[in-house]
Amino acid sequence: MRWDFSDHNVLVIGGSSGINLGIAQGFAQAGAKLGVVSRSQEKVDAAVSVLSTQTEAIGFSADVRDYEAIATCSHDFCEHFGPIDVLVSGAAGNFPAPLTGMSANGFKAVMDIDLLGTFHVMRSTNAFLANAGSTVINDAAPEAFQPMQMHAHGCDAKDGVDSLTRVQALAGGWASHHLTPPSSP
Repeated sequence: MRWDFSDHNVLVIGGSSGINLGIAQGFAQAGAKLGVVSRSQEKVDAAVSVLSTQTEAIGFSADVRDYEAIATCSHDFCEHFGPIDVLVSGAAGNFPAPLTGMSANGFKAVMDIDLLGTFHVMRSTNAFLANAGSTVINDAAPEAFQPMQMHAHGCDAKDGVDSLTRVQALAGGWASHHLTPPSSP
């Protein structure tokens, strides 16, 4: 089956490597106009170079922990392509460590990237979604519902992402139709 996204604008946060780059490549193969966001400008440039062989693609360097930076990327993406039809929020951080051997800063770093980062992406892109029928995909992981040794921080963060996604889905029709970024939360 061939999917046709040639009339869709897709923004993939965390889309310069791993699973999310694969997602971006799938949308590129389906003809979507594509944007990728990641912390490393070097990785963003490499991803855009690959994606541009299949479709029109642009990239932005930003950290999901920085609300204003993510809001700016969303705005700039829409200035270039128009409103977002499909949003993929997939930035994540994790490392194996026992709870008793993990620093509070290590735990917080994963929560800030995974959970707070997902909140920043959802909150800052809302104004840029094409319509209430736009698709928002938040990457979680089996850790959201399956406890894993050495991953208390990842499990808690992904459970939070899963819950945040379900709660926002209950809101239904939450996109507006203007291209002005919301102010910081």
